[in-house]
Amino acid sequence: MNSIRQCYRKYADINIWQLGHKALILVMQIQITLYCPACQSTKIKKNGKKSYKKQNYLCKSCSRQFIGDHALSYKGCHSSLIQKILLMLVRGIGITDISVIESISIKKVLSVLVKSNRIITSKQQHYDELEVDEFWTYVGNKKNKVWLIYAYHRSTGEIVSYVWGKRNYKTVKKLRDKLMTTGISYDTIYTDEWNSFIAAFQSDNHIIGKENTKGIEGNNCRLRHRIRRAYRKTCCFSKKMFNHIKAFDLALFYINYGFI
Repeated sequence: MNSIRQCYRKYADINIWQLGHKALILVMQIQITLYCPACQSTKIKKNGKKSYKKQNYLCKSCSRQFIGDHALSYKGCHSSLIQKILLMLVRGIGITDISVIESISIKKVLSVLVKSNRIITSKQQHYDELEVDEFWTYVGNKKNKVWLIYAYHRSTGEIVSYVWGKRNYKTVKKLRDKLMTTGISYDTIYTDEWNSFIAAFQSDNHIIGKENTKGIEGNNCRLRHRIRRAYRKTCCFSKKMFNHIKAFDLALFYINYGFI
């Protein structure tokens, strides 16, 4: 009788193990849609295995080889991470904070910022009115001031054009020349009473007064809230002018297309 009970227990254990094994197989048979990290194509095929036994894939559209996100051991290589980093950069989150939140290296975050290529283009060729103002920033230390001077269309919330430089007539003239070169025209332009604005736009229908620049002043506030290195009191700042411009290019692009 004892031998029969032992045989029954052994048989029951085998059945439980087999049921568990089948359940495991059902979990692993989930379909995953793979996207090429380079061109986002879904025309993917298997292409052997890596030396460390992970499945390798080949994109039929651009011939890029890659490993699926589900098999990656380093989070920094995930295909969806780049867009997430870019969005966090324009949501007031600093480089180090992103590194900690996403468990990736600081170099990875900086690499995404440097490789971003967001350039704004005007949505119209003619505007009824534009507002122009200057925006104070710095690179390296607060003695090294760098000014952003830009044109803003209040009705659409669009940043039409912008230039970088010192706070002087030359930089304002550069902005006006850029507007003319790109074929952008306007009926009226509003600025405050700064002398460089008065001199640069004297040949236009130029209206002076703070009451007419409320739109662009509000946008300045948005920039202070969205770009970490533009905060009034912060330990985050740009060490290189190139990275500084890239950060603002990204934020201005996202503003124009309604992401922030």
